[in-house]
Amino acid sequence: MIATADAPIEYDPAMPSADDAPVVRFVQTLLTEACRRGASDLHFEPYEGFYRVRFRIDGLLHEVARPPLDIRDRIATRIKVLARLDIAEKRVPQDGRMRFVVPRRDGDAGPQGAATRAVDLRVSTLPTLFGEKIVLRMLDASNVRLDMDGLGFEPAQLAVLLERLRRPHGMVLVTGPTGSGKTVSLYAFLNLLNQDERNISTAEDPAEIQLAGINQVNIHDKVGLNFPAVLRALLRQDPDVIMVGEIRDAETADIAVKAAQTGHLVLSTLHTNDAPGTLTRLAQLGVAPFHLAASVLVITAQRLARMLCPCKRPGPVPLATLREAGFADALLDGNWQPCQPVGCAACRGSGYRGRCGIHQVMPVSDAMQGIILSRGSTRALAQQARREGVLSLREAGLLKVRAGTTSLAEVLATTNP
Repeated sequence: MIATADAPIEYDPAMPSADDAPVVRFVQTLLTEACRRGASDLHFEPYEGFYRVRFRIDGLLHEVARPPLDIRDRIATRIKVLARLDIAEKRVPQDGRMRFVVPRRDGDAGPQGAATRAVDLRVSTLPTLFGEKIVLRMLDASNVRLDMDGLGFEPAQLAVLLERLRRPHGMVLVTGPTGSGKTVSLYAFLNLLNQDERNISTAEDPAEIQLAGINQVNIHDKVGLNFPAVLRALLRQDPDVIMVGEIRDAETADIAVKAAQTGHLVLSTLHTNDAPGTLTRLAQLGVAPFHLAASVLVITAQRLARMLCPCKRPGPVPLATLREAGFADALLDGNWQPCQPVGCAACRGSGYRGRCGIHQVMPVSDAMQGIILSRGSTRALAQQARREGVLSLREAGLLKVRAGTTSLAEVLATTNP
């Protein structure tokens, strides 16, 4: 049956057709429900005594189904067929892609009057002790806002970032852990820069959203089409802007940094905890300090926090708790109270609905360039950033608590002090 807002999704074997027809229908129902509920990932997990399906919604996993254990292989086969993977190979991980058509909802992007919309999914299989675990990442472009105002930057942060993005060459870096929204931020930057007079090319693994007017290249390591190879090719294509999906190794870092010094605007991501730590990470990858100082324009670090549902309500919190969280006394003027989650039918009782970005935006100033050239530590860079008024991730999150966008508990769980 098709689930209601809180009902589990049941596997129904009563189908007067071929043996696999119930599995086909069950997978179809799961994918449709995942799109309807706004899930970002689907997890198919086999264990010794049970098999479960979970959706990641607003950053948290929720169990939605426990189909019979004996159909786990047929579910895996069905998904692998859709993703054009090798159904006979169960010993090694596989990666693929698939496209799924779902009924169009009000507010979806796309042709007016269309009854359906296409959702791309990235498929990853992994052999475990009791069968293949499969994770599907939903790449639903209709749910992604690619305007800068929708990313959650504070006004002062956005002004700094826009000024750096207008520069003709240099490097703009977006950092954060997996699932922190880095790719969406990069796409929003590209969308802003996408004009007829610019040649924009990307190297991605994979390209998650297709942008008209931008030359997007998918990485394919098995045939030698890796990040360094694509970057070298892009530099021969007369580019103005280059986006590298992720800097993973020394060779990619070296080519990207040098491209930023030779008349190109380069956008990329790294996995670091905050903006100051990014420069140290690039130095660890072997990038010379003088190259870093000459190329990096601005670094943004980000996290995603759950937004409070409109059913929220303000409630008193002890001043000691607010001070311990990091609120300055100037903000504790008694004219506001942090909002608390309540729970309603729209948010399925969680009190949260959707997610917002929490950002640290650190422009590389002349003083920071001096610290880089002298091989200064991450701590020295962080101290200089604070002197220049750069908000930490925690401080940026507290501003969203004061604005009622999210809860104090969510910011404390998402950011370090």
